[in-house]
Amino acid sequence: MNENIRIDKWLWAARFFKTRSLACEAIDKGKVKLDGERVKPARNVKPGDKLHIDNGSDEWEVLVLGLSGKREAAPIARTLYEESAASIARRAAEQERRKLFREPGADFKGRPTKRDRRQWDRATGDE
Repeated sequence: MNENIRIDKWLWAARFFKTRSLACEAIDKGKVKLDGERVKPARNVKPGDKLHIDNGSDEWEVLVLGLSGKREAAPIARTLYEESAASIARRAAEQERRKLFREPGADFKGRPTKRDRRQWDRATGDE
């Protein structure tokens, strides 16, 4: 096991981001924090580090358990970190909220047609 793994590579290997470039972009935008501090993509991670990760759809608080620079199957990637109980509860609550309160335009794909617009107006009372 290599002891010098860049944080962008680890995030990619742990399957938080689909590509390393997406991981680098999130780090540069401050969406990934190591022990509460902003970091750069070249920063090395080590077991015991606490990360706060916002990958756009979810927010995670994880403890780094293992290191890997190679992207493997999801069950193997899951062994690289441990998610905090608070993070699990927050993500479950957010998932439940999404189920109950769908976004109004979630059913429309692309630009609405005239028919879609009429249905939208009827549903919102803007007739």
